[in-house]
Amino acid sequence: MNTYSLLRRSVLALGVAGLLAGASYAQAPEPTPQQQDIHSDKKDIRQDNRDLAKDRVDRNADQRDINHDRRDLAKDRVDRNQDQRDINKDKRDLRKDDAKYGVNSAQAQADRKDLRADRVDRNKDQRDINKDKRDLHKDRKDLRRDRKAK
Repeated sequence: MNTYSLLRRSVLALGVAGLLAGASYAQAPEPTPQQQDIHSDKKDIRQDNRDLAKDRVDRNADQRDINHDRRDLAKDRVDRNQDQRDINKDKRDLRKDDAKYGVNSAQAQADRKDLRADRVDRNKDQRDINKDKRDLHKDRKDLRRDRKAK
């Protein structure tokens, strides 16, 4: 019986506490217009901070893209320059083989094939360079716009 009465008292106490809390909440004064303005200003500030954080993330991503494109561009230029050196070497070899073995010799034909392959590689590398330049330009443009929007 003791636990039953303890349970009844605790339920009664919670009920009374709930009634008192509801009554005090109902009697709370309406916020003044100044308090409402302060509340809305705080809300706006929180939203602005979230927007700034998102803008910062975008700007950092744009900068990473720029750095990546610059590295790609440098690598493609190295590849293109190496291919151009290979082309020049193959031209020298072709002239030597034409003079030494004749125009239609197997060595001259192999040099012509190497020369053609090197030119194809160089042209592909040049296309990659042009694409990387376009990407770099677009990324820089995005970054400028992101910085200007602040």
